[in-house]
Amino acid sequence: MGVPLANWTWRGVQQFLRDRFGLDLSRSRCLGWLHRLNFTWKRPKQQLLKADAQKRTAFVQQYVTLRAEAAQSGAKHWFVDEAHFRADADLRGKWVQRGQPALVDSTSPGLGEKVRYYSAVCLETGEVEALALDDYSSTEASVAFLQQGRAKYPEPLVIFWDKSPTHGGEALRAYLRTPNLRIHLVRLPAYSPDYNADESIWDWARAEVTANTCLGTKAAVRQRVAAFFASLPQRKEEVKRRCRTLLQAEAPALAAL
Repeated sequence: MGVPLANWTWRGVQQFLRDRFGLDLSRSRCLGWLHRLNFTWKRPKQQLLKADAQKRTAFVQQYVTLRAEAAQSGAKHWFVDEAHFRADADLRGKWVQRGQPALVDSTSPGLGEKVRYYSAVCLETGEVEALALDDYSSTEASVAFLQQGRAKYPEPLVIFWDKSPTHGGEALRAYLRTPNLRIHLVRLPAYSPDYNADESIWDWARAEVTANTCLGTKAAVRQRVAAFFASLPQRKEEVKRRCRTLLQAEAPALAAL
């Protein structure tokens, strides 16, 4: 009909009918017709147009192989990512009485009032590791996070992370030359956040910590995020359920073939 996909809303329908047929339907009638025509309202997900299908398939094959090897060697797989939390509210939908505005209090904290973190999730065990950063993410911060994991877990470690520049550099190469380190770094395919299980940890944290809540200061954010991570050892089954991705769905089918 010439209506851009991004504007396919009840307002778009209303405008189209007005322009094309001279009909002036109310909001409720537009919504009613959309429902009768079997349309439903969904929050969209990004369709990753730059993702390379062949590279993604090759990565799934590599993941299947690494899982088989881990069953023999006892290696532990960790999906790693970084994120930051602002002290201002992360605005999300909320229930309010009909006719009342949906308002969230905010003290308008500055952009500097935010905390950066590394985290990692192991889907086999439901364990989660986290490291608060004092500054921007960097190669040195990546090394510090790997050192934290290496000190805590004796098994061989397989680290899945993206192609961020902070996941390379001389400091990291120097660390990887450590004798008997037993850390294997694996880059996720480009433009494939849907393969990184740790993305779900950040969505979960924002839902519980900053959703519609203005914390005001960096110190308050760090305290609340730290409390969230401290609660996860008692929620391992929920971690496993929440953090499964398309990668874990595709791998068994490929392994069967």
